Formats: sequence, structure tokens, C-alpha cells
Amino acid sequence: MRALALAALDLLFPAVCPLCAARLAAGRRDPICGTCWSSFSRITPPLACAACHDAEPGWEYACASAAFGGAVREAIHGLKFGGRRSLARPLGDLIVEQCGGALAGGPDALVPVPLARGRERARGFNQAVLLAERVGERTGLRVRPRWLVRRRATVPQTDLTAAERRANVAGAFAASSAVAGRYVVLIDDVITTGTTVAECARALRAAGAARVGVLAVARVL
Repeated sequence: MRALALAALDLLFPAVCPLCAARLAAGRRDPICGTCWSSFSRITPPLACAACHDAEPGWEYACASAAFGGAVREAIHGLKFGGRRSLARPLGDLIVEQCGGALAGGPDALVPVPLARGRERARGFNQAVLLAERVGERTGLRVRPRWLVRRRATVPQTDLTAAERRANVAGAFAASSAVAGRYVVLIDDVITTGTTVAECARALRAAGAARVGVLAVARVL
């Protein structure tokens, strides 16, 4: 019935992919078309261990679903900067399908990387929360956005050196005592150098988290 209803809607209001403007057809992952979805440069294997990181990152493992570029980059930018919240669905699905094996240990909760209040207010949402909610829908895991907060605003990391990135986020996050003894998984959109998620993980560990994993849509290679 759902497929029939979708087909009827497509006849009346043809749906197009926000990434390439093609009509959605076979292989679609609404709102992404099958061609764009299949073009995502998936990372295999997508896992990185803590020992691979230069500094003590606090996380036990990190998993990124795809390389940051092409259609993946367009989808993430459409979500973050274009206000296309519906893109969180297929991007969350990508996390589950590529990195779901990392969740086999039974995490207690998914914890989105928090945005600064001003930035979230201007954007209208936190994309990491939307992604975590979709992963939670697919896996049955609870999302706990209040278990990690941002103490202060930071400048965008894009043009900073590695040392400047570390200084920028140092002490920027604080975790709730509710994480004590728990296995939590951080959710973010993009891992660039890993500095932000590493600082988040350290805050969770400092509050007593027993295990910390990281899942992201994409990674800058």
C-alpha cells in the first residue's frame, strides 16, 4: 500500500533528487535518487581504532561510512546549510548500513555531538541530533542529547591548523553524570581530523563513561 501511495504521489507531484535534480526512480533513498545513493564513496573497512590516533582520543573506535566528497558532501551540506532535514534519513541509514556492526556490543545510548547554542538557534536544528534519531529508529537505541553539552562556542575548525583545532575545542564540552558506567556512541556528520569527537569522548570519559564509540556519515581522507 505504501509503495502504491508513493507511486501515486510521484505521478501528481514528481519528486526530484536535491543533489542532482533527477526524478526519483528505482533504487531511490528518499529524497536521494538511486544514482546519487550508489555513487557514495563508501569506506571499507570503515573502522579506526584509538591506537591509530596521534593523541589519546578517549574513544575506543571510530567508524565513518563514506569519504567526504562528491554526492556525500552535497548531501551533508544540503542538510546542514540548506535546511533539508529529510536528508538525515538516508544519511542515518548510511551510518547503520556501513557501521552497524560496531553497535553489536549493545550501547546504552547514542549521544549527538552538540552545537553551540547560537549556531543551533540560527540553523534551527542540530544535524547530529537528526542523524542520531534516524540511527535510533533503525537500531532501537535511545538518543540522549542532554548527556553531552557544549560549554562555550568555538570558531569553525575548517581553516585551523591541528594545534589550533585542539586549542579551539579544549574544555569546550561537558558530560552528564548519567554516562557513568555506560557504553555510549557519539554521532556526528563529518570527521575531519577527529579533534572535536576526541574532545567529546574525553569529556564523556571524564564523567565516567565505560566505553565510547564514534559513528559518522563521512570522513575527510
